[in-house]
Amino acid sequence: MVMPAPAVAGPGGAAPGSVGDVRRSNLALVLGAIAEFPPGTCPSRAQIAGATGLTKASVSSLVLDLLAAGIIREVGLNPQGRGRPGVGLELNPGRAVMGMEVNVDYISAAAVDLAGNVVIREVRERDNRNSADAPVLAALATLAGRVRSTAGEQGVEVLGGGLAVPGLVEPAAGRVLIAPNLGWVDADLDLDALLPETPLGVALFNEANAAALAELRHRPDGASDFLFVSGEVGVGGGIVIGSELFTGPEGHAGEVGHIVVDPDGGRCSCGGTGCLETIAGQDAIFAAAGLALEGASRSAGMSALRQALEAGETKALSAVRRAGRALGIALASTARVVNIHSVVLGGHFAVLEPWLRQPLLESLQKYAPGKYTPEQVTVSAVGESGALLGAAGSVIRSLVEAPHRLHA
Repeated sequence: MVMPAPAVAGPGGAAPGSVGDVRRSNLALVLGAIAEFPPGTCPSRAQIAGATGLTKASVSSLVLDLLAAGIIREVGLNPQGRGRPGVGLELNPGRAVMGMEVNVDYISAAAVDLAGNVVIREVRERDNRNSADAPVLAALATLAGRVRSTAGEQGVEVLGGGLAVPGLVEPAAGRVLIAPNLGWVDADLDLDALLPETPLGVALFNEANAAALAELRHRPDGASDFLFVSGEVGVGGGIVIGSELFTGPEGHAGEVGHIVVDPDGGRCSCGGTGCLETIAGQDAIFAAAGLALEGASRSAGMSALRQALEAGETKALSAVRRAGRALGIALASTARVVNIHSVVLGGHFAVLEPWLRQPLLESLQKYAPGKYTPEQVTVSAVGESGALLGAAGSVIRSLVEAPHRLHA
């Protein structure tokens, strides 16, 4: 289920603007109501009217627009007690949004239908360190094109997409301000080239923020306030407060990886010293564990580390314990500032959780006693697909809030 569009004035309320503005708002209201019904439930026009407060005639007219745009479809008959059963409505599974991700050592793309289900996903390992943005995006465009073509063969049309990158971004300009581990500074991305001739185009997101949004939707405990922290080559974070992503006035809040945990520590890719990333980032852990992984893939490196941990190798265990303690220092500092008492571990923090958890909890108790209980430190519900799902889900949500963008 996608997140519903915000409610707007019904027929009895005052709605500012032109008649066209009111109709666009009501389109969003109807589509949001359809999206809000539980999966497998296909509401009728009468049920949508009851849920929105709009008249049945208005709902029928708006539904015709949404059907013409291909956003929803009619399916079967929906029994409604007495009288004739109504025709059910659902988000059209034949329409999808592409989630895409560029990370330090891989690129990935997935077609996600409007209900949030992954239709097809592909990951390609690629060394993107200190690579110009153009060849990276060219490789991603090829991968996205292949996923789009495969989805098309299954009768699924891609309407647009979202791209997640591990860095500070300026979404409106399609610009990456800085992505230290990619070596990108003030990179203006040719987003249109990723999915040419799609009505929604491509939106840009910070990778950790996108993953945090995916986590929000999929959390089994329904938590509405948490800090998502993801370990990759870098360390990213996303702050969720009141079921909304908090990004700060410039959109860059949540940079947990660059909280200083060791003032006398090593130099970070951001230019600072002693950042969490220098101890708990993937490369830092591999190096401290004494793993010779030059040229090895991300998955091979993590597999080698897990084998070393399972074998009880001292250097590997020490490296992960040190990372856990440093992560605890960073989370303790964050808890003091934003007053959030729940943390979700993603990326390699989730993979290494069996060995990372105890030193992390001990560190939290030492530096922020009482701020986190063990039950409030959990593992990601979405796994390594979080950034893809979050980027795609955000675009789907924007479509639900403004379906007139596809109005035929």
